[in-house]
Amino acid sequence: MALSRVLFIGRFQPFHKGHLAVIEWLLERFDEVVVAIGMASESYTWRNPFTAGERLLMIREALREKGLDLSRIITITVPTLEVSIASLHYILMLSPPVNAIATRNPVMESAARDIGLNIIIPPLFNREAFMGEKIRLMIVAEDEKWKELVPPSVAKIIEDVNGVERLKKLYQVCKIGGAEELCRVYPC
Repeated sequence: MALSRVLFIGRFQPFHKGHLAVIEWLLERFDEVVVAIGMASESYTWRNPFTAGERLLMIREALREKGLDLSRIITITVPTLEVSIASLHYILMLSPPVNAIATRNPVMESAARDIGLNIIIPPLFNREAFMGEKIRLMIVAEDEKWKELVPPSVAKIIEDVNGVERLKKLYQVCKIGGAEELCRVYPC
């Protein structure tokens, strides 16, 4: 019998407990989950502050910390792309074969439908709290409650890579000046 495998694409900036809950939910329904780290070629911007390597580490350590079977999870990186049917085709070339895509992005959902891919719409797990930009803003504001929104291993990685200071600098660049174009493209 063939394995059932689902593709889950995200930026994971940072990887938080909502992402972890979606992966757990998908593992209840599929044999394997392919976690695609999007915007892998962009880092050190307000919207995408962490490198692909840092996000790979965050995900692996969070999954290991949670006790999930890492043999059922495949992580890949995807360069910075526009969200389109052509991009989805490219992502599928980077991924092992999948039976479905898990997405809440309407453009990606439409592209997946156009190529005949099964679509899984995962539930939102406490979306009010689990939002990457909100977590980044909490880090900048020195609100220590951000650490409750990410797995402990992710908080440690953010601190180990000097992510708190990085986010503060990126926020200042975006808000204070000298980078109006950055702020227009990636509004703080």
